[in-house]
Amino acid sequence: MNDPYYKKFNLNGKTALITGSAGLLGAEHAAALLEVGARVILTDVNRENLEETTQLLFKKFSRKQIITKVMDVTSPEAIISVAKNLWGDGLRIDILINNAAIDPKVKESIALLETSRLENFSLEQWNLEIAVGLNGAFLCSKIFGSAMAEDGRGGVILNIASDLSVFSPDQRLYRKDDLPENMQPVKPVTYSVIKTGLIGLTRYLATYWAEQNVRCNALSPGGVFNGQSEVFVRRLSSLIPLGRMAQKDEYCSAIQFLCSDASKYMNGQNIVMDGGRSVW
Repeated sequence: MNDPYYKKFNLNGKTALITGSAGLLGAEHAAALLEVGARVILTDVNRENLEETTQLLFKKFSRKQIITKVMDVTSPEAIISVAKNLWGDGLRIDILINNAAIDPKVKESIALLETSRLENFSLEQWNLEIAVGLNGAFLCSKIFGSAMAEDGRGGVILNIASDLSVFSPDQRLYRKDDLPENMQPVKPVTYSVIKTGLIGLTRYLATYWAEQNVRCNALSPGGVFNGQSEVFVRRLSSLIPLGRMAQKDEYCSAIQFLCSDASKYMNGQNIVMDGGRSVW
């Protein structure tokens, strides 16, 4: 990072907090920021998965640059407790990545097929997924973003949305030939609602603290290959101009760009990285 060309990507001396760090992309976001010098605070509600992710990152990066905190993003008290603990240790959060979400994968069991469809989708499940994916981003932005604004040094908030923030799920991707229409698997309604809501939150925050130099953008990844069935991969790939799903590390450079001074004049934008699917 000594090359002047890359100077604006350098995050030495900066601290980033990532929610949902134990998820598929959470660890990749962390690696991306560690790679350019940031200290990273990994947070997740799942203690065991958080520890596994931390151990994987320890193999490549300095232990001094990685801090872990068990944190439930649906609980204001839990977030405030973590924030006070960090601030008490003299740590300022310069970057917040709102990544926590419940990604309702399309399952094949009959019970889950029935409950995922809109006609049967429970209010309880709706509230749970909204609480994690949307309320959590609001609460973390409120608590950590306020601190960024108050001391005048600014900061970056990055919301991890999805290509489903700009178009509807194509339910044909999940169809099973041997099932009746009323039992066909679908991507549940919550995912689209949450990811679209994050774009609205992004625009709001981008203007709210702009005078205090707190920027907010969103990154909307396309589908990431993670061992999905051959049929699903083939169907989805046919909808993407590049002809394939993303590899999980292909968003790392975008994370580095959006969290650093390389993007310091970008604010309120939704960066869609979907292999071109949204332009077809």
